[in-house]
Amino acid sequence: MKKAVCTLVLALSGACVLAQPSGLQGRSAFPDGSYSPVTNINRNGYPRVLEDGSVMFRVNAPAANQVQIDLGGRKYDMEKVQGGAWTITTAPQVPGFHYYSLIVDGVSTSDPASYTFYGCSRVSSAIEIKEDGMDDFEVQDVPHGQVRTLYYYSHLEKEWRPICVYTPAGYEKGRKRYPVVYIQHGGGEDHTGWMQQGRVANIMDNLIASGRAVPMIVVSPNSNITRGGGGYSRTGMQPYLDEMATQIIPFIDKTFRTKADARHRAMCGLSMGGGQSFYIGLNSPELFANVGIFSTGMFGGIQQAKELDLEEEVPGIISDTKKFNSSFDHFYMTCGEQDPRIRHTEKMVARMKEAGIDVEFQSFPGDHEWQPWRKSLHAFAQKLFK
Repeated sequence: MKKAVCTLVLALSGACVLAQPSGLQGRSAFPDGSYSPVTNINRNGYPRVLEDGSVMFRVNAPAANQVQIDLGGRKYDMEKVQGGAWTITTAPQVPGFHYYSLIVDGVSTSDPASYTFYGCSRVSSAIEIKEDGMDDFEVQDVPHGQVRTLYYYSHLEKEWRPICVYTPAGYEKGRKRYPVVYIQHGGGEDHTGWMQQGRVANIMDNLIASGRAVPMIVVSPNSNITRGGGGYSRTGMQPYLDEMATQIIPFIDKTFRTKADARHRAMCGLSMGGGQSFYIGLNSPELFANVGIFSTGMFGGIQQAKELDLEEEVPGIISDTKKFNSSFDHFYMTCGEQDPRIRHTEKMVARMKEAGIDVEFQSFPGDHEWQPWRKSLHAFAQKLFK
């Protein structure tokens, strides 16, 4: 074990050179039409995205015996070249945000040339492949809001817990009150996911500046609570409902100038967060009048999914559909078109509509990944509080 650790340290000590413009290959060696992704620490270094979406990696690891890139679950064997560097050009990648890791002599680690992000239950490197027509995901010349990390004391969890909050441009200068979106991360993620990988600030800044969305606060809690519960059921979601209703919402309403009523609140989330939004949002019309469910696996497409009885899970959704519909301004669902969950989601949406439930569904290109989730928020935000 000690030998493996030493090998990794020696191998990666050279990788840091990648962040220097004066590395083994300078700017002039980059292929025409290629670009440095925003996920790079050094914009003059590697990785490098080519015109067809393939990615050039170059890792300076002279002491290593084997180096691989694990990108999107596919492992690429790198080739050692003169000077101790390792190189590979991957297959073309679809647009969006992709986690990757270096595997050096069997040890998986983050790439020192990339910023790191918490996802898939670990800290990973990532690469961003641009998508034409999605300028709303990028920083633009518009008024910018702020993202801050705060801590609230949870009397249920008996600990200080982090929470990320986006406030729109101009919040600090006025006395206006704002509606609030409570946005939930997926399994293996935390409160930073939506703000970093999800590009919440960019999306909201651009939508608000163009008048396509009203100014709103966006709150991203850490829903990885430890006090019992868990699983896709009303009982399993009860601890997080308690946390949301008695800890998170009161903290936000006390700390920020909010419009503190259900009509001016929304709850949405991706994957696990979509299941939380289903159970908590749809069962709590006194808290939320707007609910967005993105790429949940609770309807099928994942191993632990089971047949869902809508009336049992959301009492009144079938037996008193008229009252249910009147309780919500927006009930919105999405899924990626290549996501294994989509067929099951579409089937559930059809059941809901047949029962008379007012639900809107959209699909976006992509698998179970950030590009469809960003587009889900982008679309949902434009519907809210108008």
